[in-house]
Amino acid sequence: MTRMLDLIPRTNSLFPSIFPRRDLFDRFFEDFNMPSLFEDDREWVPAFDISENEKEYIVTAELPGIDTKDLDVTLSDGILTVKGEKKEEKEDKGKDYHRIERRYGSFHRSFQIPGEIKADKVDASYKNGILKLTLPKAESSVTKKIEIK
Repeated sequence: MTRMLDLIPRTNSLFPSIFPRRDLFDRFFEDFNMPSLFEDDREWVPAFDISENEKEYIVTAELPGIDTKDLDVTLSDGILTVKGEKKEEKEDKGKDYHRIERRYGSFHRSFQIPGEIKADKVDASYKNGILKLTLPKAESSVTKKIEIK
């Protein structure tokens, strides 16, 4: 099966100005420290969502297939770091076949939290492959509405 991005030629000597060069795309993503679109070994990067309300920051991550013992969450100097490793083996046997698939990989994500956090009140839960972190804001970081008289 051909990926759409494999159809972009690396270079074209006949029409160099018409077709973009693949290394142009590679350089674009390297500048942002993102995985290249053209790599054959794709790195697994889980999706994270961060939201904020008046009292807390909420971080959720989709981490299917990861056991809690393979997760490491730290908060230090306003930087939230989530590390994990996925170890998955799937075996399928049938009358005429035997298939084993394995996926392994680790990830490391860090986020700068913009305000002060009550570190002793941070709550972490993991259910159905979703990690949820609740980071309560410290009193100095809570926005207070001032009523005008």
